[in-house]
Amino acid sequence: MAETLSKDTKAGKIEGSYDPKFKPVVDAFIENCETRDEVGANVAITLEGKTVVDIWGGRKARDGAAWEKDTVSIVFSCTKGATALCAHMLADRGLLDLDAKVGAYWPEYAKNGKEETLVSMMLDHSAGQPHVRTKLKDGAYYDYDYMVKVLADEEPFWKPGIRNGYHGVTFAWTVGELVHRASGKRLGRFFADEVAKPLGLDFTIGTPEATEPRIAAMIFAEPDPAAANSKFTQALLTDTSSAAHLFLMNSGNTDFNSRECHAAEIGSANGITNGRGLAGMYAPLANGGGKLVGPDTLARMGRVAMATHEDATLLIPSRFALGYMKSMDNRKEPNAPNSSCIMSDAAFGHVGMGGSIGFADPECRMSFGYNMNRMGAGILLNTRGQALVDAAYTALGYRSNASGVWAM
Repeated sequence: MAETLSKDTKAGKIEGSYDPKFKPVVDAFIENCETRDEVGANVAITLEGKTVVDIWGGRKARDGAAWEKDTVSIVFSCTKGATALCAHMLADRGLLDLDAKVGAYWPEYAKNGKEETLVSMMLDHSAGQPHVRTKLKDGAYYDYDYMVKVLADEEPFWKPGIRNGYHGVTFAWTVGELVHRASGKRLGRFFADEVAKPLGLDFTIGTPEATEPRIAAMIFAEPDPAAANSKFTQALLTDTSSAAHLFLMNSGNTDFNSRECHAAEIGSANGITNGRGLAGMYAPLANGGGKLVGPDTLARMGRVAMATHEDATLLIPSRFALGYMKSMDNRKEPNAPNSSCIMSDAAFGHVGMGGSIGFADPECRMSFGYNMNRMGAGILLNTRGQALVDAAYTALGYRSNASGVWAM
């Protein structure tokens, strides 16, 4: 029997329901609201396809209206999980060969040192296009065709396939255009028709204006003094040719809280949903693939495809499946706070800038989603999101994450 929740906290009122087994998640959510400066958020968990946690609350702004059940927000790079799913669905249908050259689908791309790029390299961040050197025009991210052409014309930062570096924004068009070429539909439409609508998800890539009143604006993170000496921060500040600098500074003055950005189709960064939508998207993938993908495709989706001791963009150790993050334990890396995302070894999903996360765990048949409006500093999860993930695994009887993954 599910328990209902209605509680006033420092952040505001929180509501929802949960299986009593998952009370540790509820306690962590309350703690986030009371002591970790949560403003507004939603966490949702499914187990064997059944919702076992759905809690929301706080405020849509620090002094704003209440965060309602249907409040949504940008989930930044959690969007990559949706984009990758579209690519894997096409692969499962035989319409996109992950081992083929990109030029087989997108001939205009196969030039300037990119001729040997494989589709799989687009997904595992080894394609050599973590960003672009071309100075982007104002509003570039809102212009899909412009960004596709810029990427096709660029030279790679390294020979494709020899290393990986997080394609933080360019993933929207490297993978997104492959979805377009293979399916005949632009990414946002394919995702809506083939994933969001069939699963009943409140999740859009290219959001209609009617949704705008429900969107909680992002409260951007304040600089973290503890990260001032990180390799990423130093590259950002001192090396204008680095992927780290270009990734964040050459953005065409994108305003992620603007209507123009919400309406655009940025398949790496501007998906709009909530924890419920993220958990709902991953639920079939935690339970054999459902009607989305078959078992062989699902097995490939969750397998480590690329790992390194120093990601060329993030400048921390990283581990990726094809389009998804795997558990990353950087807790002992010097000068790298909030640079971990610790799940089980079987889990795969994606963190979003500021600390949102969605993932599937086929081992325990759990899916997880968390979104919020107050962004945390750092590259991956901050204390709020990791506390919720930790509580979920604790509730399921997992013993420890000392090994770098949650283990029984």
